[in-house]
Amino acid sequence: MADEQVEQSGSEDENKKSSMPMVMIIGFIAVVIVVETVLFMFMVPSADDVARLAEKRLIEKVEGEMDEDGEETIDGEESETKELSLGTYMMEFKPPGADRKHRVEFELWGQVDGEKFDAAQTAFAEREGRLRHRMIEDVRNASMDELNDVGLITRRIFATSNEVLVDKEEDPLLMSVGFKRFNVSEQ
Repeated sequence: MADEQVEQSGSEDENKKSSMPMVMIIGFIAVVIVVETVLFMFMVPSADDVARLAEKRLIEKVEGEMDEDGEETIDGEESETKELSLGTYMMEFKPPGADRKHRVEFELWGQVDGEKFDAAQTAFAEREGRLRHRMIEDVRNASMDELNDVGLITRRIFATSNEVLVDKEEDPLLMSVGFKRFNVSEQ
């Protein structure tokens, strides 16, 4: 009987010992995954960083080619830019896939090159109704994801504004657009 108890306690020790390496392996794998995730978050650049780096390299490449060809680079200040108010908008609508109405309010402005400011004011005065209609159409057709991400709706409105506000040669007058106020609320 004593021998049987010794054998049972021996097999229990073997069971306890056999589960410990498994726990250590799982713990090690979990630590590796967590470390890789943290490294990925801090080491991989964001999309804005990549775009900025690409733009910087492109400018350096073009300037290098211009120097090789003996062309002159302009090192002066950029031309003055001005803000053009593009109106205040407020609308209530039911977005696709939503159960309730939503209210969107925003005040829009556009950045214009100082030399083209008068042309932009004239184009806005002539096409204000068209621009307002297209803004309302774009906002009403936007998904809730687009409305909640100011970057997405800004790009959409900028593209629309550049289609409507063009000079006599059909070149866009706006350099960018932005919001002084932007609010989306559920009714």
